[in-house]
Amino acid sequence: RAGSAMSLRERGPGGAAEAGEEAAAEADGPERGLSLLPWDRFSAWLHCVCVVGFDLELGQAVEVIYPPHSKLTDKEKTNICYLSFPDSNSGCLGDTQFCFRFRRSPGRKVSLCCFLDQLDRDLPVYLKKDPAYYYGYVHFRQVRDKSLKRGYFQKSLVLISKLPYVHLFRTMLKQIAPEYFEKSEAFLEAVCSDVDRWPPPIPGKILHLPIMGIIMKLRIPTYRDKPGTTPIVQNMHQADAQISMALPTVHEVDLFRCFCPVFFHIQMLWELVLLGEPLVVMAPSPSESSETVLALVSCISPLKYCSDFRPYFTIHDSEFKEYTTRTQAPPSVILGVTNPFFAKTLQHWPHIIRIGDIKLPGEVPKQVKVKKLKNLKTLDSKPGVYTSYKPYLNKDEEIVKQLQKGVQQKRPTEAQSVILRRYFLELTESFIIPLERYVASLMPLQKCISPWKSPPQLRQFSQDDFMKTLEKAGPQLTSGLKGDWIGLYRHFLKSPNFDGWFRSRQKEMTQKLEALHLEALCNENLVFWSQKHTEVETVDLVLKLKNKLLQADREQLPVKTDTLKKLRTHINDIILALPDDLQDILLKTGT
Repeated sequence: RAGSAMSLRERGPGGAAEAGEEAAAEADGPERGLSLLPWDRFSAWLHCVCVVGFDLELGQAVEVIYPPHSKLTDKEKTNICYLSFPDSNSGCLGDTQFCFRFRRSPGRKVSLCCFLDQLDRDLPVYLKKDPAYYYGYVHFRQVRDKSLKRGYFQKSLVLISKLPYVHLFRTMLKQIAPEYFEKSEAFLEAVCSDVDRWPPPIPGKILHLPIMGIIMKLRIPTYRDKPGTTPIVQNMHQADAQISMALPTVHEVDLFRCFCPVFFHIQMLWELVLLGEPLVVMAPSPSESSETVLALVSCISPLKYCSDFRPYFTIHDSEFKEYTTRTQAPPSVILGVTNPFFAKTLQHWPHIIRIGDIKLPGEVPKQVKVKKLKNLKTLDSKPGVYTSYKPYLNKDEEIVKQLQKGVQQKRPTEAQSVILRRYFLELTESFIIPLERYVASLMPLQKCISPWKSPPQLRQFSQDDFMKTLEKAGPQLTSGLKGDWIGLYRHFLKSPNFDGWFRSRQKEMTQKLEALHLEALCNENLVFWSQKHTEVETVDLVLKLKNKLLQADREQLPVKTDTLKKLRTHINDIILALPDDLQDILLKTGT
């Protein structure tokens, strides 16, 4: 991987493409003469920054977009406007933070950016960005102001990004939003030029991000990290000129705090998320709805949640009709809502989580029964889970006792979250290991790979064959939980999460086969072969080998750098053994 050379691209503002190795080196050290355009670094982290205000005649309106050249369609601007303000019934006075997610408008050019794609490949699957969506990270302020006609000052500072780094952007907003509301435009410009000095978001490196006089120090996880471990980022020494702040995570939410209102149903909720069931979270404010939706999506990590999810969803959302129609079954999606109107609009949904104000319990939470859906009439209904779903697995009483004990002993919420995250991780891994083991067996044996034939195909996934493996190599090897695991697998194999997981595994294994095929080719004496064949066959071989090199670079195949060097040498040796006129033509046909 590291050996693939990447050329710098000439592009207009708003994209970010850099030479991979140089940029990586640059993240550690001084400038290395990179021909970066203004806003390239900014674009690696943020699409733009918006300010949304309230106009008496127009209602919510985007007042500022920075940098000014950032492109948003009218539909995207409308979505940002409505999603950046809490519903009027939320009554959020003071400062409120939350996040939302919305669809990018189709037909827009996605800036091709080989370096950022390379970075995306090094991320764990659940942190890879989805090119079809943007996140909006909001800091909303509502305070009384008699000088204004409405009697209130209402404004939101919104960071729009493709990156799901909720904790990073929340920390950044805490630093800049209060000052922005005092100082306005020039301050925003200074913030953006700070971001334009940040190193690229390289997974696995300790990054130092300066923002208005402080330095945030963090590490983005990589797919090589052992799941459930977070390398500690230490605070810098006091000798440093600037105040530094070490972020323990870039993307995690406070899991225990989010699940507290539905404490006794965490295992059932894990099943519902795993199976991609339609779920709606009804909450009193956007900060609670968005936190809870993000907690739900993360509870099946390291599996990626492959359906749509909206941490905060309003009746003005462009997908409102599509997601609330009664003419078809509710889609596989998790919605976070606060408007009482949804209690009526979504009462046909099969699973509804109703949460009150999220407060950490001072005493042991009371057991809350799963309620029948018909009991949910309004948003005033009591907190709880409203569903007729029967979990496949028996309840794990151990985790409930462990967390209850933590509440009694006043264990810090961070420690409770670590316990809960480990519990979900072990549950997900017990479930997914048998699938990983079976899918690995679909890979052809290495002896089936011949350099002179196309790489062999993966064997087909057979549900029956997989089910047969569970008797001896099922989840019982790693989990003590009893219940209908077979039923859970059958249901999962029909879900979007299985489809997304299997496609990603298929792609990885196909690329591995391509890489092994390349290595098999390199180990042949290709010059000797070409001397025994016609010129036409030799030219055909050279063109095929050049295509293989292109494919290895384009798809970032897991090939050793030496293998690629060897292949280039083979190609040159074959060409040099051909007549001069053919040499000229083939040497011009560059890779």
